[in-house]
Amino acid sequence: MQQAEAEQVVAALQERRVFAHLYRGSVARFGVRIVLSDGREALWDVDGAAGLEAQVMRDGMLVGFVPKIEGSEAWSVEQTVEAIATAVYD
Repeated sequence: MQQAEAEQVVAALQERRVFAHLYRGSVARFGVRIVLSDGREALWDVDGAAGLEAQVMRDGMLVGFVPKIEGSEAWSVEQTVEAIATAVYD
């Protein structure tokens, strides 16, 4: 995800009252960090691969994931926001 796109997604999620933040990964890699109510966090699209997916972390340890959503590499910002806002992190 490019920085500008990640910033747009974060802003739209915050408007929906989702605890979203810009995630700065390694050099020139950006994603979306979602703070979950149980102490976990979801890091969306931080690996640089095409398509939308998330790693679910607790205290820096991987505890789950949301697999790549097929076709999401061609989604609009609005579609990306909807997918993140309605994701289930069981």
